[in-house]
Amino acid sequence: MKTRSLLGAAVFLLVLALPAAARDVVVAFYNVENYLPMKRKVGTQILESAPKPESEIRAVIAMLKRIRPDVLGLAEMGDDKLLAEFQERLSSEGLAFPHSEWVRGDDGERHLALLSKYPILARNSRPDVPVELNGHRFRMGRGILDVTLGLTPASRLRLIGLHLKSRRPVPDYDEKKFRSCEAVVVREYLDALFKKDSQAKVLLFGDLNDTKNEFPIQEILGPQGSPTSLRDLSLRDRHGLTWTHFWAAADIYTRLDFLMASAALWPEIQLRRSGIGSGSEWRAASDHRPIYATISAQE
Repeated sequence: MKTRSLLGAAVFLLVLALPAAARDVVVAFYNVENYLPMKRKVGTQILESAPKPESEIRAVIAMLKRIRPDVLGLAEMGDDKLLAEFQERLSSEGLAFPHSEWVRGDDGERHLALLSKYPILARNSRPDVPVELNGHRFRMGRGILDVTLGLTPASRLRLIGLHLKSRRPVPDYDEKKFRSCEAVVVREYLDALFKKDSQAKVLLFGDLNDTKNEFPIQEILGPQGSPTSLRDLSLRDRHGLTWTHFWAAADIYTRLDFLMASAALWPEIQLRRSGIGSGSEWRAASDHRPIYATISAQE
């Protein structure tokens, strides 16, 4: 009887010593480049309103099938009907995402969106985000996507999605200064978030239209070492390259797309199973490449 008791105690201690079970969750972000009707050259004709070509859509799906994400953030998505259509197409290709979020920002054409295999427990997206520049009041073109997912009964993931002002000049303001102002607004948003929940597991994704040495990126990351800072995942493709965007007119490859994690989430990031999507279809799909991270969510 004493031997059995000792054996039972040893088994109990062994169970306590085992690491908690975890579920791997792949989160991807992809700027799908104008997934909407717009002025395009089709054959020899210029059409005022033509959809994203079928060949480009097939290439987008092929790129995503290589990654097989569980959660997918999107930039430059069209209206909510186009998102639902894309959702159905992905499902027919074996990538089912029953849950979705779509943000109607100030930009009436290009929107932030999210597709997820996991339920959305909270929706805090902000379509109307004020931005002040040179004494004038504007709004963020794509707003802020903000949802909380239930990955497991024990694990919540808060996702913040961004698409900052493009590098294209506009007559109303300096585009670079505007991105800086957007970044300040985003940092204030993050500070308020962490003030309410300092242990929030946050993954920020987005096309930030600047490089890591520029003010907008550093502002969003926050003071390193502070409780409200984020960490850049510094992703690479299978060849060790870091670029995510190709500007064909100038033959320039740049990293404009980012994934950033909060301190509480960082221990669950599996960097060796995270990266930048690559494949022969990338150029046909978009001027951006998809990025992704694997998270080990506690069961």
